[in-house]
Amino acid sequence: MSIATTTHINLRGTAREALTFYQSVFGGDLVAVTYRDAHSVTDEAEADQVMWGQVQSTTGFHVMAYDVPAARPYDAGVAPYFVSIRGADANEIGGYWEALTAEGTGTSVVVPLAPAGWAPLYGMATDRFGITWVFDVAVAYEG
Repeated sequence: MSIATTTHINLRGTAREALTFYQSVFGGDLVAVTYRDAHSVTDEAEADQVMWGQVQSTTGFHVMAYDVPAARPYDAGVAPYFVSIRGADANEIGGYWEALTAEGTGTSVVVPLAPAGWAPLYGMATDRFGITWVFDVAVAYEG
């Protein structure tokens, strides 16, 4: 038996935009089911918002997102979690970093992508949806 974990992002009214952006950065297939599609409309103004969505690529990227309905409490908090993008190939990690932080994406660089004491490359950025991403090239821990 095996399991997998997937980051599930809770947003308010921007899930489709976020998933579309992440698909443009990481590639893969985007699926978005609206409250209308699921016959679960409680507020007509939110009927076309995402009840369940994901982007999944053949390279291993997978993120899910949905729009929290206005009737439910929602507080994005301050950095309640990070989404970590790790890989062995510096060029691949650098390419994702460039796409996520490109001019016009609304992403704010917290730590520029550069060599760090624990990794050949490490960087942190917060996108316009308030999601903080950590990028690094993974190396074996030497203790």
